Amino acid sequence: MHHSRLPVMEIKKTYDIEHMCSTHGIQHELWPLDDAKFPCCLVWTPLPVVSWLAPFIGHVGICREDGVILDFAGSNFVNVDDFAFGVVARYLQLDRKQCCFTPNLGGHTCKHGYKHAEFGTAITWDDALQSSTRYIEHKTYNLFTCNSHSFVANFLNRICCGSMHWNMINVAALVLLKGHWVDAMSVLKSFLPFLLVLCLGVYMVGWPFVVAPFSFSSLLLLWFVLGTYCFKTVKSASSSFFLKKFKFFFFKGQFLNSL
Repeated sequence: MHHSRLPVMEIKKTYDIEHMCSTHGIQHELWPLDDAKFPCCLVWTPLPVVSWLAPFIGHVGICREDGVILDFAGSNFVNVDDFAFGVVARYLQLDRKQCCFTPNLGGHTCKHGYKHAEFGTAITWDDALQSSTRYIEHKTYNLFTCNSHSFVANFLNRICCGSMHWNMINVAALVLLKGHWVDAMSVLKSFLPFLLVLCLGVYMVGWPFVVAPFSFSSLLLLWFVLGTYCFKTVKSASSSFFLKKFKFFFFKGQFLNSL
């Protein structure tokens, strides 16, 4: 029985078309996670000393589309592919379909079109990361007012990831409530120092020591809330007031000089 054979060039052409289709699908769909990389993810690791007393507080970063981690680790400095304070313990993969990537005001897919354009937009995930990196590289690092969470919040606002109101508090809450542990060792690494400090304190001081870490955690949480919602509002109102006063006296001086 005679079997017809396809020409080699036709087979190669069919393969090229299939390869282009599969590649196109990868570029526009969410990347799958692997063992070492966390593409398009928010990542978290505990902080030395601070997490020993308040295990819910840690250091966060955001990953590029190829899984490389970027994190704000010091004044005017963003780490690239060298996550500060250790390996990733928790991660949360973000849905790029819920983000708004647009080159102009007319192409917005979010409900915050004008506000988003005023804040700063991006056309891709990595483009937004690059813009947020340039912004945060001009900031002074401070654990209480401008830290790694501020960098991630700026990025999430830039891509309008479901909202334009991201800050340190809701970024921390997002990781705490929706983040996934990498493995069992990550859980142990995050909570074992806290449990050891707690047991050692109870052994040396007694049960009243239990109040200490919870008081420390409460004070930190109160400071972050006040710094994020109260002090920021006062600072913004003061800046607006002085700006209006400056404009008033400036234009008044110009008017008097013209007389």
